[in-house]
Amino acid sequence: MAILFDSTSRLFTLKTAHSMYQMKADRYGVLLHTWFGMKGSVFDYSYRIAYADRGFSGNPYDAGEDRTYSLDALPQEFPVYGSGDYRSTALKIRYPDGTTACDLRYLKHEIREGKYSLPGLPALYDTLPDGAPAEKAGQVKRRTPADTLVITLEDTRHMFCVHLYYGVMEDLDIITRAVCVENHSDADIYIENIQSVCVDYLHGEYDLHTFYGRHVKERNYQRTPVVHGIQSVGSTRGTSSHQYNPFLILSDRDTTEDAGSCYGFSFLYSGDFTGSAELDQYDQTRLLLGIHPDNFCYCVKPDECFYAPEAAMAYSGHGLGNLSRIFHRAYRSHLCRGKWTAKRRPVLLNDWEGVYFDFDGDKLIQMARDASELGVELFVMDDGWFGRRDLDVSGLGDWIVNEKKLGCTLSELSDQIHGLGLQFGIWFEPEGINEDSDLYRAHPDWAFRIPGKQPTRSRLQLLLDFSREDVRDYIFSHMCQVLDSARIEYLKWDLNRSLADLYSAVLPADRQGEIMHRYVLGLYDMLEKLIQRYPDMLIEGCSGGGGRFDAGMLYYTPQIWCSDDTDAIERLSIQYGTSFGYPVSTMGSHVSHCPNEQTRRIAPLNTRATVAMSGTFGYELDVNKMSGEEKEIVKAQIQEFKKYYDLIQYGDYYRLTNPDIVEAYHGWEFAAPDGSEALLCIVALQIHPNGPGRWMRLKGLKQESIYMVNGLEYPGDALMNGGLLLPDATEEYQSFRIHITEKSV
Repeated sequence: MAILFDSTSRLFTLKTAHSMYQMKADRYGVLLHTWFGMKGSVFDYSYRIAYADRGFSGNPYDAGEDRTYSLDALPQEFPVYGSGDYRSTALKIRYPDGTTACDLRYLKHEIREGKYSLPGLPALYDTLPDGAPAEKAGQVKRRTPADTLVITLEDTRHMFCVHLYYGVMEDLDIITRAVCVENHSDADIYIENIQSVCVDYLHGEYDLHTFYGRHVKERNYQRTPVVHGIQSVGSTRGTSSHQYNPFLILSDRDTTEDAGSCYGFSFLYSGDFTGSAELDQYDQTRLLLGIHPDNFCYCVKPDECFYAPEAAMAYSGHGLGNLSRIFHRAYRSHLCRGKWTAKRRPVLLNDWEGVYFDFDGDKLIQMARDASELGVELFVMDDGWFGRRDLDVSGLGDWIVNEKKLGCTLSELSDQIHGLGLQFGIWFEPEGINEDSDLYRAHPDWAFRIPGKQPTRSRLQLLLDFSREDVRDYIFSHMCQVLDSARIEYLKWDLNRSLADLYSAVLPADRQGEIMHRYVLGLYDMLEKLIQRYPDMLIEGCSGGGGRFDAGMLYYTPQIWCSDDTDAIERLSIQYGTSFGYPVSTMGSHVSHCPNEQTRRIAPLNTRATVAMSGTFGYELDVNKMSGEEKEIVKAQIQEFKKYYDLIQYGDYYRLTNPDIVEAYHGWEFAAPDGSEALLCIVALQIHPNGPGRWMRLKGLKQESIYMVNGLEYPGDALMNGGLLLPDATEEYQSFRIHITEKSV
């Protein structure tokens, strides 16, 4: 059992393969946090807590004359507002009388076999679906051992309980957290703040690693020292956002890619979030991650429960790279679902950057014909196929096929594309609506807008109130009419603006603060219905590119369009930052034409493929305009990607350099978990005449084995310690893909 409980000391110890997490219900029933880090002896780590008279820090009444006991200084598992702890807290409740001071004490606990799930919310699972990947060298089993601990804390006013959920996935080195607030009074209570995870660190100097950005420049890596005060990131945009990502790392100051202690925190949620690190007056660090409180106030009625989203935690004593690989393995096989978790995904051609809105059925068929000859397996028709949609100013919400524009029915178009040996995919933006649409004219109250106020537009569109079941049912039924009318194997779900003007016509005034969260629950409800109705369909998430790239979406869509920036050199930084918390198998990445649409940069076709292969891989251009030589290159690229598919998608990913630090070459590597082979990817960022030699140290190989590289033999320890001499680049942004194989005995 991965969960141990000492009934005498009321000590809880959670153990994974390489980490340990510990907490204790003390003599007053306060749940103290005592340890999170390297796995060691099962010992009561509360001995590390220093008790002293803290002056203006208050003392609980039941501590009597003991001035050394103060919640303002103690490490707590779930600190609450109004308890005498003046630091950031994990829960704030407004009682029926308007007061907000809360006090929670240990009541009971339950330990059970298997991983918990959450109603209407994404969560990691322990039982693999049929056909899940073996992931090379047998690292993933049919069932991953997992246990659940539920600790119940009761409010001292006896109005509600808080159930703290812990999922311990021992082999995966993952511990998950979730929270349930249960109202067992006879009056409404209001949650004004709830965080899914809190971890207190008694001492140490830490760095906070966050991922910031903007549209077409998402998830830039940022590392800053944790200093006194509160450092936070978050989103109030209704999505996890382009600007910040709900994945945080806390590390020792000297932690590197390959050495040192670090802690990863991933929020399985696609809406407003906040993540913070606070260094307090006693040099203790508190990390919190959960729903952003700015647009949140949730009413919990008598005998009802509110479930906060799940957060996943991991510890690595061997650097940032190992931490990333822990999350990669867990998310590939225990978060993503459906047959596309295991099945090789098709190489696709998306028509968007090739034709935008300027197409008809004949043009699409010609593109598909040329794509089929190159080895492309899936043709995707993007925006512009429905309603009056020749520009982005009208038609959203009218999910009726524009047969006049296509010159045929959708079924006829799909049949012709399938006749070319291709699968067929289609784009939707179900959450969006244009004012110039039949749907808006019929149901203006279905869109978010505040009565008496002109709405805030973005991309000349509004958003539908997906917190409403009737709105979701209407959109879902019209989507199904389209999807049922033709053979469609792929769906791209897009969202192209942030939420604003929040007002729901079906909620009373005192519950308008629930809209943001209800919106996300509505989104998940829609996606779950799609998955259940179309279990064989590959769904790709998108929000103006990477505006909703989070672990919550991966539960419903096994891949997400990484960014609307398709420039290969820009993508080096975007995919580098994304890799800290998410596997490459989830990163939608395409080869686009040059000069690039976003940057006007020209990069070699081979380099564009090298970067796109470090993702789901596909093309986004007009193949009709490619030269014969370019088409031959594409044919070879597709074959090479298929050859290395398992290694890229299921191998261990290593960041070898940082593309934002000026170096001549940027490199990354995919290594088989058993060390039998590796694929080294290199992009030359600088060209210098008569330049020095450049070496790249490999990782993930066997020190004692001999490896073949371009017909030459190298010991594994030589490649990892001395490095591999790289070819000289002869043109700007030239790339190399180098396959390393273990020599057969």
